[in-house]
Amino acid sequence: MRPIARANTASRDSELTIELDRPLTHACAAVALLYALRGATFAASWLDAPLLPARPSETLPMLSIIVPARDEERSIEACVRSLLAQEWLDFEVIVVDDRSTDATPHILERLAYEDRRLRVVRGEPLPEGWIGKPWALAQGERHARGAWLLFTDADSTHAPRGAASMLWLVTQARVDAASIATHQELATFWERAVLPSILGMIMYVAGPLSAINDPSRVNHALANGQYILVSRIAYNALGGHAALQGEIVEDVAFARRLKRDGRFRYLLVGGQRIASVRMYHSLGEIWSGFTKNVYMGAEGNLFALALGTLFTLSISVAPPVLAVRALARRRYPEAFEALASTLAIVTTASWGMRRAGFPRRLALLQPLGTAVFAAIIANSTFRVLSGRGVSWRGRNYFSNE
Repeated sequence: MRPIARANTASRDSELTIELDRPLTHACAAVALLYALRGATFAASWLDAPLLPARPSETLPMLSIIVPARDEERSIEACVRSLLAQEWLDFEVIVVDDRSTDATPHILERLAYEDRRLRVVRGEPLPEGWIGKPWALAQGERHARGAWLLFTDADSTHAPRGAASMLWLVTQARVDAASIATHQELATFWERAVLPSILGMIMYVAGPLSAINDPSRVNHALANGQYILVSRIAYNALGGHAALQGEIVEDVAFARRLKRDGRFRYLLVGGQRIASVRMYHSLGEIWSGFTKNVYMGAEGNLFALALGTLFTLSISVAPPVLAVRALARRRYPEAFEALASTLAIVTTASWGMRRAGFPRRLALLQPLGTAVFAAIIANSTFRVLSGRGVSWRGRNYFSNE
């Protein structure tokens, strides 16, 4: 009787699994439809920053460009040279060497000797309660003389008319701060497979540009720390980086603070022609970089993090797995529904990647990239809640160890 009992139990388990597959397939189809519909809302509101074809007739205000640099020997020279090549405006470049241990200080010393518009600030020790990047930027701002401040990363390169074009845009639009979606350089397989999907999901969660750029919709806030342009008046009124001292994701925190304040106008635009960035060079760097950001970017909201994990899985690995299981059982309508969900998701991702300046073919890697992001969300949450903390550039944050 025991073998028969075991067989009956296995049969019931198999039937239960099959019955669970059906509602899961329907749920994935519903999520795919939601994903596609929300993606369509981005089409009408997307804005690209123009690259000026000629020098503007009006005089642009002075700009201070501030770059934090910690162990950036592989990118800092290209970044600084592109900034020193800016045209059509009065500007200065301030690089804060955040106690680098590689060749960064020597490269900066040589560049400063070549061009007096570059000022190198030697970073002070990190004070209690501060995160590294806000502290570096705060030190750089102390030395700035411009009426406008541009905070940009050391792994960025800039079009010669990029800063002038953005400064012209903010003055014409009468806004107090702006950020851009930069062009992303993708050199390796993992960069191409993962980064477009992760960046697309961040934009997807934040909302379309019409919501982000609407002052009344304070819950929709997003900025890209690779490029934040802000008037000194707004910067000082918002408390500068001292108000962001404990923020890992200081760019999003800045956008939230600005919108909730209500006194200033903000603009987020596509800026693929303005600046280019190579964020990470390997899967390990991608994993570490976003593990650092995700939990704090969600403000520690466990419900949002759990929902985000389920959502990313439902638009990545779940539909193909359900399709294979349905085909194996010859449940062809369910297999078609699951495959149609994947097609809708990849098609939506293809459109989004084209708008963001990525090759559309990278949408075929969307299931893989989004699945990796689901794992990163889980890892980031686990590390913070377990007390292990997150690490970046040799510094550990939120650790109990």
